[in-house]
Formats: sequence, C-alpha cells, structure tokens
Amino acid sequence: MSTQVLESPVRRPSRRRPQPSGKTVSQRSGEAADLQAEIIHAYSPGALTWKNVDWAVVVWMTAMHVGAVAALFFVTWQAVAVAVALHWLTCSLGICLGYHRFLSHRSLKLAAPARFFISLCGVLSGEGGPLTWSANHRIHHARSDREGDPHSPNDGSWWSHITWLFLLRDKEMTARTHQRYTPDLLKDPILVFFEKTYGLWLVASGVALFAIGGWPWLLWGLCARMVVAYHSTWFVNSATHIWGYRNYETTDRSRNLWWVALLSYGEGWHNNHHAHPRLARAGHKWWEIDMTFYAIRALQFVGLAYEVDDRIPTGEKADPEHTARPC
Repeated sequence: MSTQVLESPVRRPSRRRPQPSGKTVSQRSGEAADLQAEIIHAYSPGALTWKNVDWAVVVWMTAMHVGAVAALFFVTWQAVAVAVALHWLTCSLGICLGYHRFLSHRSLKLAAPARFFISLCGVLSGEGGPLTWSANHRIHHARSDREGDPHSPNDGSWWSHITWLFLLRDKEMTARTHQRYTPDLLKDPILVFFEKTYGLWLVASGVALFAIGGWPWLLWGLCARMVVAYHSTWFVNSATHIWGYRNYETTDRSRNLWWVALLSYGEGWHNNHHAHPRLARAGHKWWEIDMTFYAIRALQFVGLAYEVDDRIPTGEKADPEHTARPC
C-alpha cells in the first residue's frame, strides 16, 4: 500500500513520518497484529458459547430448513421453476461470480449495470452482505486451514460446514475487519448500501414471492432454494478440504471434488482455486466443468465483463504471487 508523504520546502534528514491517518507504521502494524489476534480468538470453536450465539442466524437457518421440508407438500411446476431460476441467479451469478470471483478476488471487472445486478443477486442469496462475505473469504485465504481461518476443517466438519456461522460477531471488530480486509470494497457506495440493507432485501423477496405465487412460491423460491444453495456453498468450506484430488501443491488441505463442483457451479475445484485464487476460472482441466466461468465468458462476449484473468496455469505448484490475496 502506498503512503502519501507531505513535501517540505526544506530538505531534512530522513525520519519516520506519520501515515495520512496520523499513525506511524509501527502503530498501524501493531493494530493489525491486535486485530489478527482477535480474529484467531473469535474464529474458533472455543468462542462459541451460549452467551455468544447469533440467535438471529440460528432462527433464520432453522426457518429456512423447516420451510424447505414443508415445500415438499406444496409442489407445483411453476414454483420449482422459480426456485431453479433463482438458485442460478443468486448462487452462480450472485455468490460464485459476484461475491467470490469479482469482489473477493478481483478476477475480472464488470460494467456498472452488471456490477449492480450481480451484487443484488448475491444479497438475495441469503449468505450475508457483500463486505462481510468478502472479508471472511479473504481471511480464509490468508489463514487457510490455520488458526484464524473462519471455517477451518481442522476444527471439525460440522464447524467448517455450518456452526461457525452461529458465532455472534462484535460490531466494532467487524467494522475494523472490513477496514483491514475490504478497504477497496468500502469505497463502493452501492456495496456499502447493500451491506447495511441486506436483511431488508431478504424480507422483501419473501413478501414478493408470497404475493405472486402464495405458499408454493415462498417455500420453493425462498426456503428450498436457499437451503440447497447454503449447503452447496458450505460443502466447499468443509468437504473440499477433506476429500478429493489435488492438481497443485498448496500449504493447505484444499481438494478438487467433482460432485461439489456440480452443486456449486464450479467452486468444487477448490485446490485449483487455492493454488491460483486470482483466476476467473476454477476448472483447469478439460473435464473440470465450471459453469460460473462459462457465465463470465458470456458476459465478456456481450461486453459486460472485461479484464478477465483466465490464463491457464502451468506446473504443479501454487502461484506465490496470488496465494496471499488481499492482505
């Protein structure tokens, strides 16, 4: 990160100068170290106690799973079609393309209309605001399978799959985490707006689905669709750090798992991704189907995506230039 230095009309001996914020480099380094220590403590199973449970998340997740089961008793072709369409829009475009490859890793650039629409699709996925999702993911790459990884499989499969989400996050720490790990995204007023209004969009989408199609549309278009998308994403956090094969040598336990890749529109080629996280493509072999990358290609064809980082890596080692993004 570049540092602005104020010029003086008189040349003086070199000395440590304050950062634009008024803090020295050592002070900023100390704050970063303190935040890292807090993250290591906060993102651990030991921090999850009855006093530190995010009950709003627990209630929401429970309601979605109950609704998904209830959907089996309200089956209509229209409702199922709505669920499939919204699953692709919110999971593939919103999460895999938008939150993950575009926002978290900056693997491509999007024209303004596509940027707004895809970010909205990510919000409607129900997986969190864009700043929080991206910050968690960048922390995951910075500390993958080590202390401080938000969903390390070393802490157990259930932890990496779902229970890490039940931790109540300190608002002040969350704000500092955003400043540390997503300073680029904080500059985008649209993303800040979506982060602040995230919950309202979910409520509005549920009301709209019920108003249009009644219980079948609500249960399939919201509950069943979200539950399938949730577990598809969570399997990337849990299963692909346990089972599968590896194309690259990485310092973590990431694996490529074909059935997770099919469920998650290409995200299951996880070892490929951890070896080269800045790439817009997750499938590196001809048989590694990556539906999200095909969507990126389509957007690129019509001029809505550009500067797509899609080079094919060579060799079996991870690219050191890209493994630590974006700390």
